[in-house]
Amino acid sequence: MSKEHREDIEISSDEKKIQLMYIDNIKKINKKYFEQTGKEKTYMTVTYGCQMNAHDSEKIDGMLIEMGYKKVLTESEADVLVYNTCCVRENAENKIFGNLGYLKKLKEKNKNLKIVLCGCMMQQEAIIDKIKQSYNHVDIIFGTYNLYKFPQLLFTSFETNEMIIDIWKKAQEIIEDLPSQRMYKFKASVNIMFGCNNFCTYCIVPYVRGRERSREVEDIIKEIEYLVEDGVKEITLLGQNVNSYGKNLKEPVTFAELLEKVSKVEGLERIRFMTSHPKDLSEDLIKVIKENDNICKHIHLPVQSGSNKLLKKMNRVYTREDYLKLVEKIKNEIPDISLTTDIIVGFPTETDEDNDETIDLVKEVKYSSAFTFIYSVRSGTPAANMDGQVEEADAKRRFNKLLEVLNPIVLEINKKQIGTKQRILVENISKNDETLVTGRSDNNSLVHFKGDKSLIGTFVDVKITDCKTFYLIGEQI
Repeated sequence: MSKEHREDIEISSDEKKIQLMYIDNIKKINKKYFEQTGKEKTYMTVTYGCQMNAHDSEKIDGMLIEMGYKKVLTESEADVLVYNTCCVRENAENKIFGNLGYLKKLKEKNKNLKIVLCGCMMQQEAIIDKIKQSYNHVDIIFGTYNLYKFPQLLFTSFETNEMIIDIWKKAQEIIEDLPSQRMYKFKASVNIMFGCNNFCTYCIVPYVRGRERSREVEDIIKEIEYLVEDGVKEITLLGQNVNSYGKNLKEPVTFAELLEKVSKVEGLERIRFMTSHPKDLSEDLIKVIKENDNICKHIHLPVQSGSNKLLKKMNRVYTREDYLKLVEKIKNEIPDISLTTDIIVGFPTETDEDNDETIDLVKEVKYSSAFTFIYSVRSGTPAANMDGQVEEADAKRRFNKLLEVLNPIVLEINKKQIGTKQRILVENISKNDETLVTGRSDNNSLVHFKGDKSLIGTFVDVKITDCKTFYLIGEQI
């Protein structure tokens, strides 16, 4: 039996207080459990997908920690297990369903385990039906619009021991200031908007995250000021299309105007943003990036294809020529800019000639790096029903042909950085060599150099001495 809500729900202005009350109630339960057993209740969050999902998971972590849970690193140790899902790629969905079978065995060993599914994948009707039919050991399901309700849903699950499904068809107001647990002390992501209005024919995001809703400038600045006071040195502004920020506010504000205000926050040393849609990137934005030293000289500018035929079918609302003209404008104003992109290979009706046009564009732009994907059919999108679906073998062949051109260009750009001095924000110890630390330069290059954990979270001047295709090697100055 499940308790299910699919109607549009009105949110009261006291919603934050309500959720904090549930947080406090669960915290008392966990404290009593600790007093009786000497053990802490535990949780684990598994995140799939983009930086927006990663940021949502930080909020989930923050709420769970406030409730008195301790983070663990394996599913078998957890009392609450949260899968924050993605539906952009088919592979991510397959992983979720594969893991759910394993979790059934965990649930048999630990009857009190709470299994929670949330995120983009949960906004799809067919997915919910499949879970209800085949995975009734799942305890809580909620979507992208009501993440802040997680404390209430968890408490209700404790009370009823029934499957709780709380999926909203559209977003309501934005709830500010709920707890969040950052992955890094020294850098953080800040949502400036939610949803997307672009409806690219291959993309499920507008259907699972809704239409664009921008946060108020004052709320964004307030959050950033708090983060900087708490030790954050680098902020990444997040949105599905940051360039269309502010259009739906009562008093419209452009992204360039917001970015200018963010750059003036005292103590904020670096600002990044993603993602930019080419159709909305303005001359004012280029000017703001150029004139403010703490805004990183890096723009992620997804092109998806170099073929006008495919760009039209994708509903990207620009042509190859428009894109190249924009790139030329950016490079003329900011010669040292680093441009990265997304490219889809194997979109419906794609031919070898279309792929060649994409490769020619890559040669002309010379990207510092690119996220390249073989097209994945997403049920519910217009592209899923298009004629001319590309054979997998053809898509893989074209994909490999693209990489044969792209990777040498990336290596060529990295070689040009040898001998230069770069200011690196150190993020971690290298996974492959404990004598090395790793971090990123202003232009988003990944850099490895000799160092120890005391450098993590600090800026270090590094001379670049060598490079590989996907990273730079340096030495501390």
